[in-house]
Amino acid sequence: MAVKQVRIIGGGLAGCEAALFLAKHEFSVTLYDMKPEKYTEAHRADTLAELVCSNSFRSDSLANAVGLLKAEMRLLGSAVMEAADSTKIPAGSALAVDRAKFSGHLTEKVMNHPNIRFISKEVTEFDPDEPGVFTVLSPGPLVSKGLSVFLQKLTGEEHLNFYDAIAPIISRDSIDESKTFMASRYDKGGADYLNCPMDRKTYLSFYKELIEAETTKLHGFEKDRKLFEGCLPAEEIARRGEDALRFGPLKPVGLRHPETGEEFYAVVQLRKEDREGRYFNLVGFQTHLKQGEQRRVFRMIPGLEAAHFERYGSMHRNTFINSPELLNFDFSMKKYRNLFVAGQLSGVEGYLESAASGLIAAIFILFREKGMETSFFPEKTMLGGLSRHVSMPNAQFQPSNAIFAMVPAPEQRIRGGRRARREYLSTRALDSLKEYLTENPFLQQ
Repeated sequence: MAVKQVRIIGGGLAGCEAALFLAKHEFSVTLYDMKPEKYTEAHRADTLAELVCSNSFRSDSLANAVGLLKAEMRLLGSAVMEAADSTKIPAGSALAVDRAKFSGHLTEKVMNHPNIRFISKEVTEFDPDEPGVFTVLSPGPLVSKGLSVFLQKLTGEEHLNFYDAIAPIISRDSIDESKTFMASRYDKGGADYLNCPMDRKTYLSFYKELIEAETTKLHGFEKDRKLFEGCLPAEEIARRGEDALRFGPLKPVGLRHPETGEEFYAVVQLRKEDREGRYFNLVGFQTHLKQGEQRRVFRMIPGLEAAHFERYGSMHRNTFINSPELLNFDFSMKKYRNLFVAGQLSGVEGYLESAASGLIAAIFILFREKGMETSFFPEKTMLGGLSRHVSMPNAQFQPSNAIFAMVPAPEQRIRGGRRARREYLSTRALDSLKEYLTENPFLQQ
């Protein structure tokens, strides 16, 4: 069999996942990324697979949809999951990673693989019908202007835009830990989070200043701003009502002082940003406040009065295509069968979902090469659910995280409540995927 050429545009999570899977299966891969010659407005590091918004991959529990997605990806030998498991840091029941080590791990894997050639270049056009070449388009949500113009011509569809936000990072040595305590909600995973408790008076003062603080202007998109519900800025949540933060990122439920047993009106949680715990990010504090306002308002949080900001929160544009009109179940384009779209551009949302889309595209390229174009993932799996999300007709299509609504309901009533039902769906999905892998053993080679 002749070696097929694969061109991957974008070295984020989806691009690295696809590149490493295909290279392992003896494809000749050329990976293009404009870093380090050029950066988007949100990226800073010169490594591939940079984590911008957070260092958390969310829950590892099989009672959580993204926990199931992780388990499925591990079964398939995901390079992103291998990197995450190798660089994880304590974060309760969540999987969080050392951001720099994670990105460095994947970059080294890509750069040292004999079947991958890396080219630092901004790609603004390509031939989607080039004979003998598969293309995986995975530039991330911050599509460059040149590529965006070409993509609009290619799809014949208008882009849809929404905004994403990132949380501030502060140095631990600037935190007054006499006012904080270490604990995880419901004691899950150990004392992994640094908690800043608030009484009612402190919370209300903070809330008032937060909703009145000055925000940055979203140049060029202000009139058509679309915020993703799963990553709302803290100030946007606060404007929904006095208690909105207390039922969201500042919820005090399950958090008691480990020494006194005291409960609090609201709690701000900080999660380690690196393995050594030198830096922490403010959980749920994505924001587009001006930097001076971030210093003023966030220093009202107990323990953060002298906080040193290693990175300020910010807001940036995310772009995605109208996938149900454009993509097949395997993430290939209906108009150009050898062109696959992966990552957040395809309409999935989140680190793991983006990586999974790259893995799905790579697997179907392998299937295509083997003449197995109809070997779709079982519908009971979360991977199958993501494939349906981007390909099934949907007049109100919006980006989505992995959710259990993407898989079929249980065949019978499951006793034990929501958690038991979700764990059943996860067990069913993993059993289905294991059977699928038995039928297609080459996927794990």
